[in-house]
Amino acid sequence: MSNLKTISLTTKILIGMLLGILIGLSLQFILGNQQDIVIPLGLFDFPVKNFFVDGLFNIGGQIFIASLKMLVVPLVFISLVCGTCSLSDPKKLGRLGGKSLFLYLVTTAIAITVAISFALIVAPGEGVTIPTDASYEAKQAPSLVDVIIGMFPTNPIDAMASGNMLQVIVFALLFGIAMALSGESGKRVAVLFDDLNNVVLKLVTILMNLAPYGVFCLMAKLFTTIEISIIKSLAKYFCVVVAALLFHAFVNYSLILKILTGLNPLIFLKKMEDACMFAFSTSSSSATMPVTLETATKKLGAKNSVASFTIPLGATINMDGTAIMQGVATVFIAQVYGIDLTIQDYLMVIVTATLASVGTAGVPGVGLIMLAMVLNQVGLPVEGIAIIIGVDRLLDMTRTAVNITGDCMVTCVVAKSEGELNVDTFNDPEAAKQLEDYPPKF
Repeated sequence: MSNLKTISLTTKILIGMLLGILIGLSLQFILGNQQDIVIPLGLFDFPVKNFFVDGLFNIGGQIFIASLKMLVVPLVFISLVCGTCSLSDPKKLGRLGGKSLFLYLVTTAIAITVAISFALIVAPGEGVTIPTDASYEAKQAPSLVDVIIGMFPTNPIDAMASGNMLQVIVFALLFGIAMALSGESGKRVAVLFDDLNNVVLKLVTILMNLAPYGVFCLMAKLFTTIEISIIKSLAKYFCVVVAALLFHAFVNYSLILKILTGLNPLIFLKKMEDACMFAFSTSSSSATMPVTLETATKKLGAKNSVASFTIPLGATINMDGTAIMQGVATVFIAQVYGIDLTIQDYLMVIVTATLASVGTAGVPGVGLIMLAMVLNQVGLPVEGIAIIIGVDRLLDMTRTAVNITGDCMVTCVVAKSEGELNVDTFNDPEAAKQLEDYPPKF
C-alpha cells in the first residue's frame, strides 16, 4: 500500500489509461458481433456490456468529465478577474491580447502547412474506396462579425450557465478592469477573489487525484465501442494525421519556444505530461482547462496575470490540432474523389482554416464545421467528411493534447516577453511534483 502512494500521478494516469484500453479491447473481442452477452446467474441474468460499458464505465467517465467541466467557468472567471485587476499597466492587457492572438494564429497557420505537406508526400487518399452511402450535413458556421458581436454578453449569468467562454472572458476582463479602477472598494473585492481563487485551485488538485479512475473508465468504454475495422481501412490517413500532430507538438513548438524564449523545450514537454494525458482522455480543451492552468502557473512558472488570460483564450481559439486534421483531410478527400488542387487552393485552405479558428470560436463541433468551410472554399464535396468521421473520435483525443500544449507554449512565450515568467520554477524539476503533493490519498 505504501508503494502505491509513492507512485506519481502521471504513472497512475498512464496505468489507468493502459488498463482501460486493454479491458476495452478484450471486451470488444469477447463480444464480437454480438450486441451483448448475457450470463445466467440463477435468479437473474447478468448482461456484460450493459453492466460494464453502458453502466459502470459510462457513469465513471461521465462523472469525471462533469467534475472537470464543473470547474471551468468559476476557474476562468475568478482567475481572469484576479489577473486583470492585478495589472498595474492598463496597456499591458492590450499587449497580452495582441501577442497571444498573433501567436495562436501563426501556430495554426504553421500547423495546417505541415499537415498539407505531410499529406501530399504520403498521399493517404490513393486507393481508398468511396462508401456509396457517404453523406454529411454541414452546419452553418457563424460569420466573424457575428462572433465578435456575440463576444459581449447581454446576460453574463446566462453566459456562465451556458458555458459561453468568449462571453465569460470578456465579462471577466471588464469586471477586473473595473475593480482595478475602483480604489479601496476594488481592493476589498480583490481580496475576496484571491481567496476564492485559492479555494478553486485546491478543488482542482483534489479532483486530479480521481483522474486515473476517470481515465480508466473513459478508455475502457471507448475501446469497447470503437470500430477497429474502420481504423484499419483508414490506417494511412490515421497515421499521417498522428505523425503531423506529433511533429507539430515536438518539433514546431520546441523550436518556437527555444527561439523566442531560450527556454529548454525538453523541460517544457516533460512538464506537460499530466495535462496532455488529461486532454487525451477527455478530448476537450475546455474540460482540461483547470489542469492546463495549474500546469502553466505551478509547473511552468507563468504568473497568473498572464496564464489566466492566455489559457482560456487558447482553449477557445487555438486549434492547431484541428487545423492539422483539416489539412490532411482536405488532401485526403481530394485524392479520394480524384480532384486535383492547385497551389492557390492550398494557400486558400491555409488562410481559411487559420481565420476560421477565430471565426468559429466557441461553437460546438467546431472541428467538423471548420472542415466543411474549408472544403466548400476549394470546391470539394462536403460528403467526404463522412468517410473520415469514423476515426475522428480517436484523433480528436490526440489533437486536444496538441492544442493544450500549444496553449502552454504560447503562455510561456508571452509571459517571458512580459517579464512574468519565473524561470527558476520552469527549470525546477521538483515543480513538476507540486500538483501531486496536495491531494489527500484515497
